[in-house]
Amino acid sequence: MTHLVEISDLAEMLAQRIDALCVHLLPNGKRERNEYLVGSVAGEPGRSMSVCLRGARQGLWKDFSSDADSGDALDLVAAVLFRNDKGEAVKWSRSWLGLDTLDPNRLEQRRREAKAAADERDKKAHAEMMKIRGDAKRIWHGAQADILASPVHHYFMGRAIDMRRLERIPGAIRFSPSCWCAETNTRLPAMVSQIQTLEEGHISTHRTYLQRFPDGSWKKATLEEPKKTLSSFRGGFIALNRGASGKPIKEAPPGDLVIIAEGIETGLSIAVEMPEARVLAGVSVTNFQNLVLPPAITRVTIAADNDGDNEKSAAAVDRAAQRFVDQGREVKIIYPPSGKDFNDYLQLMAQGRQDDMRRMV
Repeated sequence: MTHLVEISDLAEMLAQRIDALCVHLLPNGKRERNEYLVGSVAGEPGRSMSVCLRGARQGLWKDFSSDADSGDALDLVAAVLFRNDKGEAVKWSRSWLGLDTLDPNRLEQRRREAKAAADERDKKAHAEMMKIRGDAKRIWHGAQADILASPVHHYFMGRAIDMRRLERIPGAIRFSPSCWCAETNTRLPAMVSQIQTLEEGHISTHRTYLQRFPDGSWKKATLEEPKKTLSSFRGGFIALNRGASGKPIKEAPPGDLVIIAEGIETGLSIAVEMPEARVLAGVSVTNFQNLVLPPAITRVTIAADNDGDNEKSAAAVDRAAQRFVDQGREVKIIYPPSGKDFNDYLQLMAQGRQDDMRRMV
């Protein structure tokens, strides 16, 4: 007789044996400290995919080359062996864990142990999240608010973005002359930006590390990853411009329009050309669908990047658009006629090589 086991308990039982599970599913992977690294769910050697082996996130995994591929240990089984078929993954996992041969009493004991371990891990995960979120807030609060007198202004000007054209300088963006950078193990100048949600407020801090070049210009620092976020930004956005109403997004007037771009530079490029528009940066195209907007905003324009043949980005834009449509909002998707994004297009406009972008929105 097959005894029922909750999906969450099954995932936890797998997480408790995550070392052995990783070796079994992904033998070409490599353990480094508390991570198991592999190329992807296909199992080739590499470092794009990471499975957490210890700590509050034990059993969780993510393929950083594919924003859609992530989950718990049961999701890992489904992705690697069964093309994300969760039902087949459950059957396989029960067998691999030896649950089908256990008597009811022993199975119940295993379930209680799994539940207790999961509860403890949830507590640790929450405490860890709150600590990291606190660190993120401290970075932003410790930065200088007057960005017109900082390298951030020169960085934007170098990309044809003149924030003085806005009615109000974005309060979400600040400058830190000395922000810790793990990649260099030193402190570097950085633009730091507040990522928020309607319900929770400040949830994450975005950092763009800056560097002054010999010609005096300020650009992104020459790092492997000059842009970083501290703390999870799921569902969060960076408020770049309030638009014609001048009101914060929580107080948006009925029928308001919002333009959602991916990056800060892209969003500001639109804002300086159309200061009457409310503009948000969604941080990542896959995060667009997670944004929670107030009911007063009935019109959404998604300012997407030209990512060529990147099917995953296009799919993420479509998912977000459909979600907003399902909420009863009017949705429009726009792409820059040339260049990778609207900042590229703004720079072409500054050179007199393109027309006003206002007609597209």
